[in-house]
Amino acid sequence: MLVHPWDAPLDDAEWQHWLTTHDFGQLAVNGPPGEPPFVQPLHFFHDPERGEAVIHLARANPLLPALAADPQVILSVVDDYAFVPGPWQADPDGPPEDGVPTSLYAAVQLRCTAHLVADPAELAALLNRQVGHFQPEGGSSTVAPGEAPYGRLLSGIRAVRLEVTGVRAKFKYAGKRAAGVRDRIAAGLAERGGPRDAAAREHLLRRGGSGPAAAAE
Repeated sequence: MLVHPWDAPLDDAEWQHWLTTHDFGQLAVNGPPGEPPFVQPLHFFHDPERGEAVIHLARANPLLPALAADPQVILSVVDDYAFVPGPWQADPDGPPEDGVPTSLYAAVQLRCTAHLVADPAELAALLNRQVGHFQPEGGSSTVAPGEAPYGRLLSGIRAVRLEVTGVRAKFKYAGKRAAGVRDRIAAGLAERGGPRDAAAREHLLRRGGSGPAAAAE
């Protein structure tokens, strides 16, 4: 993923905070020789204090033997995206029809080393951490080996600790555009009101301009 300076995170806290509310992504795992990668959509719990993400998979999932063969993986998350029509991006002194369409989006890619967990006690502890993230209000029984209602289900799944070894994050929100162009894009997003337009507009306004054009203003 190409990350221009004006699209880079303002700091680590920006992408870490974003992952607290964007916790569904795709895990890309190297496939067997000559085969394309496996890609698994899944929920995950990112724990920046421990430098890891936690997931679980069905024991029959073909990703598990692939992870055992090669534990180097990418956990990819993309959201808050919006299409920007060309006229919204036109230079202030140019005709609207000469504007170049683009996409706005946030993306985080975590490079990880996968550690498979089959031990029932450790597996239960990791599942409880996941449930605690997704259901902080409670409402579910604690997972414990050999105890109802979930203990008997542990044999059918495997947990995976994804040790984060590298991060590439991108917040592509017109950071290199002049203030007038960014204002036009923000107004267009507000008027259009598409499914993710409000989130994209919030990022655009929050980050402001960080590229060469903005610095020259």
